[in-house]
Amino acid sequence: MNQVIIYSQDDGVVAVIHPTPEVVALYGIEAIAQKDVPEGKPYKIIDKDELPASRDLRRAWTVDETLLTDGVGAPGYAFTED
Repeated sequence: MNQVIIYSQDDGVVAVIHPTPEVVALYGIEAIAQKDVPEGKPYKIIDKDELPASRDLRRAWTVDETLLTDGVGAPGYAFTED
């Protein structure tokens, strides 16, 4: 699994969620994004190779929020049961 979830924090800096393969296998990356992205924040699921190679200026990473089109963080901090 080479996918990560990104969203823009309140200060404009990009947050990156690196889910474990075990949890992705159990719940799927979309469910992880819904649970772990703050409520109401739009997010995008990308290949981790799309992230900048250097982490030196990570606190300066930003993203155009119009590109965060995969979903929005849901209320709560638990996986929902269907």
